[in-house]
Amino acid sequence: MSLGQIIRKRRHELNITLDEVSAKIGFSKPYLSTIETGKVKNPPGDKLLRKLEDVLQFAPGTLRHTANLDRMPADVRQQFEAYESENQRWRKLVRNLMDKKVTGHDINALLSKSDLNVEKNTSKTEPGRLIPIINRVAAGYPVDFDDLQYPAGFADDYVRCPDIDDPHAFGVRVIGDSMEPRFVQGDIVIFSPAVEVRSGDDCFVRLATPHETTFKRIFFEADNMVRLQPRNEKYSPMVIEGSRINGLYKAVIKYEKL
Repeated sequence: MSLGQIIRKRRHELNITLDEVSAKIGFSKPYLSTIETGKVKNPPGDKLLRKLEDVLQFAPGTLRHTANLDRMPADVRQQFEAYESENQRWRKLVRNLMDKKVTGHDINALLSKSDLNVEKNTSKTEPGRLIPIINRVAAGYPVDFDDLQYPAGFADDYVRCPDIDDPHAFGVRVIGDSMEPRFVQGDIVIFSPAVEVRSGDDCFVRLATPHETTFKRIFFEADNMVRLQPRNEKYSPMVIEGSRINGLYKAVIKYEKL
């Protein structure tokens, strides 16, 4: 089902007219009509899709996921859909195994019937995970942070990282000079919530009361205090209570601006 068909179907289910949707989201009725009928040349932007998700009561990211698929070249989308189809067959197989007490022979029989790819030691080179670039992080004093209202995995920009397996990894663009010379303004830094943080690591830091973020080296001090240490010697460190930190993610990859 296309993006437009999904939108129209939900709108009819909720018994909402195009006029009502237009008034609520601030986009014209004719433009919304071209989306529903598939006559629009390109998929609508994320700003409009977020508003439609809200008004039409979709789970966050549902319409953006469909739009991203529509933006894919045909060959890439075909490959993606083939992978998704095989994933669904694997999930069905796992459910069957959980629901039944099966022997090794039974497992082999189920695999042979499932038409699943069970080859081992494949030499195929994988292109790597697409990591969302969600915003900028201050390599300076903590600043208010805006995650652009994206759910995990959605963003305007992405970078491909062959060595990252963490599905919650994210990237940010550095602003400021407090982490020079190792990190300079414009660099893209990838952070992984799955990696253990140790004293001395370069980290993306989320702070509470007030809500702020910064990019610093982390040192765990006595009495539950944490030192946020700039790499640039021109800047002084900041020592805060550990209870202020509600997110600490280690830098794992850097893409330099050339």
